[in-house]
Amino acid sequence: MKLAVLDDYQQIAARAADWSALHGRCDITVLSEHIPPADAPQALAAFDALVLMRERLPMPADLMARLPRLKLLVTTGGQNRAIDLDAATARGIVVCHTGGAPESPHATPELAWGLMLAVVRHIPQEDRRMREGLWQSSIGTTLYGKTLGLLGLGNIGRRMAEYARVFGMNVTAWSPNLTDAAAAASGARRVEKAALFADSDIVSIHVVLSERSRGLVGAAELGAMRRSAVLINTSRGPIVQEAALLAALRDGRIAGAGLDVYDIEPLPADHPLRALPNVVLTPHLGYVVEETYRVFYADAVAAVRGFIDGAPVRVLNPAVLKGR
Repeated sequence: MKLAVLDDYQQIAARAADWSALHGRCDITVLSEHIPPADAPQALAAFDALVLMRERLPMPADLMARLPRLKLLVTTGGQNRAIDLDAATARGIVVCHTGGAPESPHATPELAWGLMLAVVRHIPQEDRRMREGLWQSSIGTTLYGKTLGLLGLGNIGRRMAEYARVFGMNVTAWSPNLTDAAAAASGARRVEKAALFADSDIVSIHVVLSERSRGLVGAAELGAMRRSAVLINTSRGPIVQEAALLAALRDGRIAGAGLDVYDIEPLPADHPLRALPNVVLTPHLGYVVEETYRVFYADAVAAVRGFIDGAPVRVLNPAVLKGR
């Protein structure tokens, strides 16, 4: 059996888990460079099993059809909307998932808060100037007394509300099904979507990408924001209409943005976001912490071992097991 571990950007897979349980049972190849979807059929044709790092490589039906040897997919995390589970089941491909670390609910909100501070205090710009031998050039703003608008108040949004209270911020929130009581229980005040964008000093996005949320933030929402306001997105890039965001940033209709997620990942080297001075960019680091990766890869080893032993674990498409 030939196994490929994909998108190990930091080359951490080998040390994050004990792979010895698979030695002599499968041939393991670890790939640290991202494989573009167009190149995947040829690059992965020789493998029977793949370990996917989240949604970095989508696995639609047409790609699976071009990987005739594929028998097992292991996705890190509890789910992966980029995998066509129905197609996998139809082709007899077992899809397993891993768990997440107890620290996982903290990782993304901590990064979101870091992006927020980096934008309002111009930390990356001043760091670069210091390295060039220069001194102060910018004037920041405090978070104390400002309003944080949370687009989504799930596990991550609630953590953001906790941080905001420590910083002395007012917190408002909106999502399609959010109630006044649920918002109040998390220390936030529910407002309508229009008011969230119009009245917030910082809007932070924490909704799941779905057909309902795709393009949820567009020109109207960005146009309603204060010129001094900041947008933070650590959820998924397509929730924000990219062209509208680029226009708002270029024209100074909002003060800045902190972004960890993009429509295309990795972000192309010539992407216009890379050239804007009022944006802080990170390469989808929300979940990328040692604690989470140790669980991801240890569970991936267990999933491959279970499949080889004929007892798959954490199966996302259990119907595929009938008749095995």
